[in-house]
Amino acid sequence: MSSLQFNVVLLEISNQLSAAQLEQLKFLCNKDIGKRDLEKVDSGLKLFQFLVERRKLGEDNTECVGQLLRTVQRPDLAERLETFSCQPENTDNLPPELERAKLDIATEVLAENLGRNWRKLGRKLDLSDTKLDSISRRHPTELEETTVELMKEWRKSRGAEARTEDLISALRACRLNLTADKIEDKLQI
Repeated sequence: MSSLQFNVVLLEISNQLSAAQLEQLKFLCNKDIGKRDLEKVDSGLKLFQFLVERRKLGEDNTECVGQLLRTVQRPDLAERLETFSCQPENTDNLPPELERAKLDIATEVLAENLGRNWRKLGRKLDLSDTKLDSISRRHPTELEETTVELMKEWRKSRGAEARTEDLISALRACRLNLTADKIEDKLQI
């Protein structure tokens, strides 16, 4: 996503915050921003600018602000922010159509078979602990949905470089050979 689109989302969120919710957010951000700068904040947009400057908010770092929005009883805005961070940038950054189809099949097999090992696989696929925590918060009890979300995040992070071979290698590195075999059987590699 372009930074312009990200800023548009932040502006939309800012416009939907009430004065009381803004005050609550400012209170919650006291440690991150500081009292002197918080006195200058009179809109959600200014608050977000300070958070961006302090690297607490960015196109690929929306979890902290999403949690803050949930705390002030605005899960709808948190979802809007997190939905933005899950959207693919453009089709130039996607794997070829055949590879996308293979990854879709692999995702189905993983959702059925991975279970509680999803976090281990996520680390092997080089996803940050912050991303893994975000996935866990979105789907705390549904392992299949957690696995699907894990695959979305991995595919988004790899873009056009996402390959089923890399996924199978990561599964084998995690000693999840049975799941890797099932994917290979389904794909008939």
